[in-house]
Amino acid sequence: MGINFDELKNKATDALREHNDKIEGGVDKAAEFAKSKFSGHDSQIDSGVEKAKGFINKFDDTPDNPPQQDQQQPPQGR
Repeated sequence: MGINFDELKNKATDALREHNDKIEGGVDKAAEFAKSKFSGHDSQIDSGVEKAKGFINKFDDTPDNPPQQDQQQPPQGR
C-alpha cells in the first residue's frame, strides 16, 4: 500500500481550481503577518506573494481579465 502521487496531485490541482480566491486570501494574510514580524523586508515579501499568486493562477480556469468579444468590422468595399 503506497502513496498514489497522481491522485494526490489531482486533488491538489482540483483544490487550487475550486478555491483559488480563498487561497489567495490566505497568501495575503500570511504576507501581512510576515510584514508585521519582519519589518524592512516588505519588497521581498511582496515579491514572494506575486510569485505564489502567479503559480496559483496557473490552475485558475477563469481569466483575471476576460477577453473582449470580437467586434464586427464594417464591410469593406461599399
